[in-house]
Amino acid sequence: MNTYHGDTEARRNIGLLYEALTESIIGAAIEVHRQLGPGLLESVYEECMRREFGLRDIPFLAQVELPVVYKGLETGGKYRIDLIVANEVVVELKAVERLLGVHEAQLMTYLKLTGRRVGLIINFNVPVLHRGILRRIL
Repeated sequence: MNTYHGDTEARRNIGLLYEALTESIIGAAIEVHRQLGPGLLESVYEECMRREFGLRDIPFLAQVELPVVYKGLETGGKYRIDLIVANEVVVELKAVERLLGVHEAQLMTYLKLTGRRVGLIINFNVPVLHRGILRRIL
């Protein structure tokens, strides 16, 4: 009996492809969280993540402007993606009480609009960082 699972296999392969990169990103975030702990502004965590990526020779772009295009025309609306790492992984940083569905929707939209497949949300406002990490594959 053959069972079709849609693009589950493709998602699994993409996930494996970027596993080492996402682990490097998470490792950098863990170091930042160890040094600073929870309770600071998102902008502080972003600045420290930039520094940590630099120390680890992880290539990234920060505050990447993303115009909103509707039916071929720019609407004038623009979003800013916190980080794009190695031109592959979209990273959204948060410093919130808890992650909400709107945060995940934001990440998924950024993945769609940029054509990227893998994204991370890292919420630094948690006692243990691994509880604040959400990884998604489009």
